Amino acid sequence: MAFPIWLPATLLAGATQAWRTAVQRRVSKELSVNAAGLVRYLYGLPFALMLLAGYRLIYPGPLPSPDPSFLLFCLGGGLAQIVATNLLIMAFAHRNFVVGTAYSKTEAVQGAILSFLLMGERLPPLAWAGIGCGVAGIMLLSVGGKKPGFLRALGQPAALCGIASGFFFALTAIAIRRGTQEVDAGGANADPVLAALIVLVVTVAMQTVMQGGFLLLREPGEMRKVLHGWPISGQVGLLSALGSACWFTGFATAPVALVRIVGQVEVAFTLGFGHFYLGERMKRSEVMGLVLVATGVVLALTGAL
Repeated sequence: MAFPIWLPATLLAGATQAWRTAVQRRVSKELSVNAAGLVRYLYGLPFALMLLAGYRLIYPGPLPSPDPSFLLFCLGGGLAQIVATNLLIMAFAHRNFVVGTAYSKTEAVQGAILSFLLMGERLPPLAWAGIGCGVAGIMLLSVGGKKPGFLRALGQPAALCGIASGFFFALTAIAIRRGTQEVDAGGANADPVLAALIVLVVTVAMQTVMQGGFLLLREPGEMRKVLHGWPISGQVGLLSALGSACWFTGFATAPVALVRIVGQVEVAFTLGFGHFYLGERMKRSEVMGLVLVATGVVLALTGAL
């Protein structure tokens, strides 16, 4: 928490991820779920390597000697993110871009609970009030201006996919934080940003092998589409690498729950991309939901600082 970069990194991550998800949704219309998920890893890996190389050029120094167990955290976090991304893409097929993303934002609540149970991370009361406000906003977003009742809405396919996506994204965040802790063990000379970038490169490389291998075995025709669609897929890869670098930096320098709560500003960016980039219209209840989410972020941030 003493390292001040986590806040701007998290805000930038929210904006970049909303942009990337908007572009990826267009890609997903022409690809299968697994192929659309592979795009962010296959095309993101070169950019992740360039980010690490660029950082090393600016800040040269000895490389850390991480405990080999960090590879297990990278593997677990990478696999959880693959599952989460696929579930999020499936949610888009049932509802619009903004609402699909809103369901997945329950990861802030799930992440707060899981990080407390698994890592003992605690939040102040005002931060929990912010979580509650964010949940209320997501409840409004989830019904999308209709009146089926929130409990009934929870049984809809988009809700199930989105909430499950949020759960696996929360597991991803915890695994990545643990991975960066295993890398960043240099005491006074520790560099959490370098640790985050190392974990990013290793994780994305593993994800490319895992999902790429699955696609080659089960959907070889989709792999050809992924390779042929490089102009727009390259945009997804670039935005994915930038966004993940920011997320991983946040996880390396602040509690998972706090990063994910502040990261809910992505929903506000999502509104802009959904309206201007994808041409989707927002209902009044959805706008009110976004206001509540933003209020929750402010409360959580005030309580933490």
